[in-house]
Amino acid sequence: MKSILSGLLAALAIASPPASAEIYVGQTSGFTGPVAASVKELTEGARLYFDAVNAAGGVNGQKIELISLDDKFEPKLAAENARSLVVEKNVIALFLSRGTPHTEAIVPLLSQHKVPLVAPSTGAMVLHKPVNPYIFNVRATYQREAERAVRHLSLIGQDRIAILHADDSFGADVAIGADAGFAGVGKKPVIKIAFDRAKPDFSQAAPAVVKADAQSVLVIGTAAAVVDATKAIRALGSRATIVTVSNNASVGFIKQMGTNGHGTIVTQVFPYERSMSAPIVKEASDLARAKGMDGVSPAHMEGFSAAKVLVEGLKRAGPKPTRQGLVAALNTMQKVDLGGMELSFSPNDHSGLVYTDMSIISEDGKFRR
Repeated sequence: MKSILSGLLAALAIASPPASAEIYVGQTSGFTGPVAASVKELTEGARLYFDAVNAAGGVNGQKIELISLDDKFEPKLAAENARSLVVEKNVIALFLSRGTPHTEAIVPLLSQHKVPLVAPSTGAMVLHKPVNPYIFNVRATYQREAERAVRHLSLIGQDRIAILHADDSFGADVAIGADAGFAGVGKKPVIKIAFDRAKPDFSQAAPAVVKADAQSVLVIGTAAAVVDATKAIRALGSRATIVTVSNNASVGFIKQMGTNGHGTIVTQVFPYERSMSAPIVKEASDLARAKGMDGVSPAHMEGFSAAKVLVEGLKRAGPKPTRQGLVAALNTMQKVDLGGMELSFSPNDHSGLVYTDMSIISEDGKFRR
């Protein structure tokens, strides 16, 4: 009897898939801290697609497991988390990191371990040019967003535009785009003030905005920073239009803004999340409702799109994907239809998408376009 049981166990061991049958993907992002609301929506959007793929049998018979670690929006911890994911968890790719300094902190690991980073949730130009062979972007640059925002404000007659930006690589990068927008319309900002990223203080900046009689204020920072800046500006009686970029395109940001949210302009890098005419939006919305969610947000759409890109790369990498095989596969993605949006990668271009749009927060707390 014992020998029969041993034989059965041996047969089962041979028939069972190996432990490595799952594809491990690593994410470090600020699940707590000033960007937590949008990070949770980004990840929720990605998991919507991963769960649907896994339910249908996975990729080439292997299911995707997303391992998410909280870096508290601290660059040093982001680097530590990334190293743990790459070295200890042996993930095939890093995915959906959040923040410019945070993503820059993990870049050295990419070439060291030949591991790709897919869809960093930042539009920093430094991640686009020069092309890093291991970074595959799935969104337009912040500079493109900021340039369009300034041009839009000028078009609607707002000539007195102030800029408040985080004093870090993210803030400086977006400000370059804004400067290009000003140059394009032959104007200059009425004031341009940098604030501390870790401990934003608008006690001096807000009075400067009022003194400059700014009609609009482009606030480049985390959701928490935009909320605090808006409160400080409103407390002094200014009704200047608040403008920010897509890092704050989440329902969580709208909730944080509260009554000050109405009228805030937010640039967007994905199609309108309530436009069912866009196939990718309908696909994400249908999956969200099947899970009991109340539709999707712009942040959900970014995460969902990112997951679609990664899955397509994994499919092309074959039944036994490797890090280098995934890099090679991603570079073959030419004119891939994500569902109304066309994405292309090549060894010389890892920008992916260039879509940009404008939205405004309505009185009922929704993004309108």
